Amino acid sequence: MRILITGGQIVRSTGVETADILTENGLIQKIAPNINARADRVIDASGCLVFAGFIDTHTHFDLDLGVTVTADNFSTGTRAALVGGTTTVLDFATQDRGMSCRDALDLWHKKAQGSSCNYGFHMALSEWNAARAAELPELVRQGVTSLKMYMVYDAMRVDDGKIYRALKQAAEHGCLVGVHCENYDLLQARTAELLAAGETAPSAHPISRPGAVEAEGVSRLMYTAQLADAPVWVVHLSTAEGLAQAERARARGQQVLLETCPQYLCLTDACYSEPDAAKFVMSPPLRKPADIDALLGALQRDEIDVIGTDHCSFTMAQKAIGADFSKIPNGGAGVQNRAEIVYTYGVRAGKMSLVQMAETLSETAARYFGMYPRKGLLREGADADIVIFDPDCPHEISHRTNLHNCDNSPYEGIVALGKTRHVILGGKLAVEDGKVIASGLGQFVHRGAGEMFLRHCGLDPQSRAQ
Repeated sequence: MRILITGGQIVRSTGVETADILTENGLIQKIAPNINARADRVIDASGCLVFAGFIDTHTHFDLDLGVTVTADNFSTGTRAALVGGTTTVLDFATQDRGMSCRDALDLWHKKAQGSSCNYGFHMALSEWNAARAAELPELVRQGVTSLKMYMVYDAMRVDDGKIYRALKQAAEHGCLVGVHCENYDLLQARTAELLAAGETAPSAHPISRPGAVEAEGVSRLMYTAQLADAPVWVVHLSTAEGLAQAERARARGQQVLLETCPQYLCLTDACYSEPDAAKFVMSPPLRKPADIDALLGALQRDEIDVIGTDHCSFTMAQKAIGADFSKIPNGGAGVQNRAEIVYTYGVRAGKMSLVQMAETLSETAARYFGMYPRKGLLREGADADIVIFDPDCPHEISHRTNLHNCDNSPYEGIVALGKTRHVILGGKLAVEDGKVIASGLGQFVHRGAGEMFLRHCGLDPQSRAQ
């Protein structure tokens, strides 16, 4: 199928320009002004922005917490992602203790069958030992080149020595390690204090894990990565204090990938006083206005690299399982709303440029997670994953109109100023006028080493784009 997109403002890291795009056989064949070519479908993108398909670096679909399973599986989650302009998600294949990475990967491949956008996997590790280290070469062969480890949660927590060894051994195989950074002992102690004082409501959640709890974890990870001589990825950064610790590491010459999420750019801990506050219980928690300002400032200075959603949805009935704030399932729905939140609170608020939006939602994710230059970039020869975004389409966000399998949204009632209009996935029109018209087109994305590791090994990342 040949698709011709005409008259749109093409946004990429090199700037913004008016041009047409011709796609065929799943690839971008030509980008130029006024293309005169036969096409099976012509899409008039006049007045719209045209981006490379957005990449969500952080989702949790069909995740079993033991007491409950996330409201969104890959079927519902990827449909919501697609209609919001996300053409690739990177989810977490979770290796439970005693399980092999091979078995975890097989399980997640089965879960992801029939996805409506492309998908790849990070391997979330609950342990580090000789058996897990021995599986690294096979993971890389299977196209999984990023790992995640946790400083928190009894079922997933890994100690600092094991994180150190994992960083060293992963670096030998071109794998990037991301870490959930919080001081678990501190947050556990603070949680116990609050519960003993009768503070059980969701309003106690941010008090139990303040900015210092994240900052200490980030600082510890930075020094651990320095000793391991390895690049490292900080997932879902939420505080000014944590940002400062990462910036110090960069000043020492360390390679640090920083990811934040839309909720930390627009929502504050004042949400925990609302009647439906349980829906805002997520980790890290929502923060102070000063933290939002710090993160938006870092985006403006190109100090935050990617924006993922940490989509981990639960219905209000599932949230009610928790008898107190410490037992409420952690997470919220957001995979559909990422681009419109970033556009509204970032671009339209003057906090970031359109080019920076393209970089943080597409190109940088592709580069650092081993998908570049086939994905994340509008260029001839790249995969035809394309988003047409209407920059003048104010609308109210609501769980009633979102495609999430969830009866709530942390962004409920927010008026977003722009919206995804059309999405082309692998050269096929999958979303038209904001509605999914083709489901189940998603393919597994086999990833190589990311740009940080190419630099770490003294190689030229730009050589891949030639």
